[in-house]
Amino acid sequence: MFGLIGNFGPWELVLILVIVLIIVGPGKLPKVGESMGKALQSFRKAKDEEFDELEEKDKK
Repeated sequence: MFGLIGNFGPWELVLILVIVLIIVGPGKLPKVGESMGKALQSFRKAKDEEFDELEEKDKK
């Protein structure tokens, strides 16, 4: 059986971007991108902090 997320080609990505543009609208697209970037940055920061804590525990 196929997985839920397969390989995306360029046409699939274009279709997804068009659907997002229709749903969100061109005016709010920069705000959505900014909030997605902030969320990704915060996720990476939390992940790095957790890995640092685990490394400290392993050293002890």
